Amino acid sequence: MEFELWWLLAFPLFFALGWIAARIDIKHLVRESRQLPRSYFKGLNFLLSEQPDKAIEAFIEAVKVDPQTIELHFALGSLFRRRGETDRAIRMHQNLVERVDLADEQRLLALSELGQDYLKAGLLDRAEEVFGRLRGSALNEVALKFLLEIYQQEKEWRKAIEIARELPDHSGHLWQKEIANFYCELATAEISQSQPEAARTLLEQALATNRKNVRANLLQGEIEAAAGRHEAALAVWQKVEQQNPVYLALVANRIRESYRQIGRAEEGLRVLRGYLEQYPSLDLLDAVFQWQLEASGAEDAYRLVRDELRRNPTLIGLDKLLEAAILTAPQEIRQDIELVKGLIHAHTRRVARYRCDNCGFKARQFYWRCPACGGWETYPPRRTEEFDLTP
Repeated sequence: MEFELWWLLAFPLFFALGWIAARIDIKHLVRESRQLPRSYFKGLNFLLSEQPDKAIEAFIEAVKVDPQTIELHFALGSLFRRRGETDRAIRMHQNLVERVDLADEQRLLALSELGQDYLKAGLLDRAEEVFGRLRGSALNEVALKFLLEIYQQEKEWRKAIEIARELPDHSGHLWQKEIANFYCELATAEISQSQPEAARTLLEQALATNRKNVRANLLQGEIEAAAGRHEAALAVWQKVEQQNPVYLALVANRIRESYRQIGRAEEGLRVLRGYLEQYPSLDLLDAVFQWQLEASGAEDAYRLVRDELRRNPTLIGLDKLLEAAILTAPQEIRQDIELVKGLIHAHTRRVARYRCDNCGFKARQFYWRCPACGGWETYPPRRTEEFDLTP
């Protein structure tokens, strides 16, 4: 009982001590806030009101009143960079780097910000030098990621491979996809310089890094076809079905041409029709339609598109059906069909686009790397209308 009574008496004491401590903290906070320039709070208010121009003016005034406010220098430099005023951002962060009273941690941060300023300004050599200085520091991972971006912009693919291999794995991101594409970029350069064997070696390295890299097999098949080895090319391209059948649309015309070159056009058409039936795709439909039209005429091509449209109704498919109908229709109604097709085609131009899975950027042509967000293999070769129809 005495022990319980003691605790009951202690509760008011603890409460009083807590109240005193809170009062001391509040007084300390008030004292510190009074030391800050009034323009600092004006700047914060403008930022909260989404008025960055006025915020910058207020922060500049605050820096003039109290040049020792390091955090304010960082905030102001970042605002300049976001506004595209990279010259002012560079000067702000250079001044921070050169300050002798800066702590090591803050100096590293200032260097990182300066490197980002250079990168935003397009001064890639200076950005590379700054981030090179940060390698091995507490900001090593940040430096590596920016260096990777720089080398991709400069198309220094071997350096990009080296940096990507140094980056740590996070959330299952092992960088194999990126590294394989860097090898493909190197291989493409070798192919353009008529060096097929060097390209073949690089493509083997790409597949060793990422066995699901469709691009490597696509390029390997092109090397074989260019050398007249169409059987070998077909064997390589048909591996795409096991890697990712969505990409069959990219190799359909190549498969078609190689089958034609070896005199097995009918077999090739059956292969592509089998792909279309199993993996419906608007681009694949277009390739098969053209081949069917050439092989057996407009009537068979019309039936092919009609049957596919029944299975997968799309406006782009309807546009293709009307194209086939024009070829088979009597002369007296052909003009009416052409009018309808013109209206449909005008609309399908807006939906016949590829869309980046990462950022949503849309483009009329297929990209291995998104021009907006820089992601690799984020453009599946499917039109936006196909995604809109996916349940």
